[in-house]
Amino acid sequence: MRLAPRNLVSLAGVAVATAMAVLFLMLAGLEFFGYLTNPYIGLLVFVAVPTLFVVGLLLIPAGAWWAKRRRVPGGQAAEWPVIDLRGARQRTILFVVFTLTVVNLAIVSLAAYGGVHYMESSEFCGQVCHTTMEPQYVAHQNSPHARVECVQCHIGPGAGAFVEAKLAGARQLAHVITGTIPRPVPSPLELIRPARDTCEQCHWPEKVSGDLVREIREYSDDEKNTETVTTLQMHVGGGSTAAGGARGIHWHADPDNQIEFVTTDPKGETVPYIRVTGREGGVREYFAEGVTFGQVPAGTRRRMDCMDCHNRPAHVIQPSPGRAIDIVMGQGRIPRELPFVRREAVKAVGQTWADAATARAGIDQRLRAFYLELGADERLVTRAVTATQGVWAQNVFPAMKVTWGTYPNQIGHVDAPGCFRCHDDSHKTREGRAISQDCELCHVMPGN
Repeated sequence: MRLAPRNLVSLAGVAVATAMAVLFLMLAGLEFFGYLTNPYIGLLVFVAVPTLFVVGLLLIPAGAWWAKRRRVPGGQAAEWPVIDLRGARQRTILFVVFTLTVVNLAIVSLAAYGGVHYMESSEFCGQVCHTTMEPQYVAHQNSPHARVECVQCHIGPGAGAFVEAKLAGARQLAHVITGTIPRPVPSPLELIRPARDTCEQCHWPEKVSGDLVREIREYSDDEKNTETVTTLQMHVGGGSTAAGGARGIHWHADPDNQIEFVTTDPKGETVPYIRVTGREGGVREYFAEGVTFGQVPAGTRRRMDCMDCHNRPAHVIQPSPGRAIDIVMGQGRIPRELPFVRREAVKAVGQTWADAATARAGIDQRLRAFYLELGADERLVTRAVTATQGVWAQNVFPAMKVTWGTYPNQIGHVDAPGCFRCHDDSHKTREGRAISQDCELCHVMPGN
């Protein structure tokens, strides 16, 4: 028995495995200490290099088997070697083989753990398939949930959910390679885990929040960018049976109120049927106009949870240029001192641009040309240009055909049906009881 293989295939396997082991340990160390930050490095460190390492390991026994068959007449299998631990040479060989096996297992295990950890990161989800997932990733990074990893909402616990997610990922990779990605990528509800397993780990819908005040700031297209503030006292409510019953908007989130409904379109905006089961067990069924009483229409049936209203909690694409500009003006990022800045910013981001580079240059040129004629403060103009470019970059992605309003946000009822999907005075029980559209069920304007 020889310690080193004597055939080219096995020698090549030893060389490849050794080189990849050293390279993996070096790269993994650099990645661990934060020297490697490019999202594509993870594919090299935890996918490409470990794969070549395993290929090298497999070449070693494959080469030995091939060499044995060449030496044995007729291609018959050679006899098994006799292991005698009384010989110092054989003890040395077994010790080396055992040590290398432990090292190899450690490297493969570290690579597997690192690979799984890397594939669960938001950077992997959003940046590896850069063009495809760019709209979702950019929106996520600018949301209040930016520190929540993608997998916490999109992948359930356990090996089954992990395997299912990776199979879906393989299918999506095939779409990327073949160029058959839907543009824009749809956002089906089945990709989201139930709110009880996600949102409610941090948010407690049964908490009695009472009334909360919300201010909506909007700006005119006049020279002074006149501000209008709409103040709403929102009946958020909350509660449960233990707290004496739920009230307000969060009545819908009370686990004792079971609300089921059927939708008939991909965005979940057409709701022909609703079934409400109260805490006492009583059932009420509501049917939209034109739907036969007692006949549940075909469609997707769901039990209502947080995601049916808060359907874009981490991936908000604004419904219109005006709404997006109003938000950043309310934050002070676009200076109101600039005359007509609201009007000009809305025009700039609402224009069709071929790509991000063209948009940045076009917005810069358009706004600077306008304010050059007015002799405006250069510092204020630069602030306005930077903020306006940011608004476009966070909401428009031409390569994926994502733009204003592509993904409706069902909170409220101004830019999408939202509450009015059910609260329209048209969904009625057999007895004629309707789901009310009374505005004051959800909010009032203080002082009115």
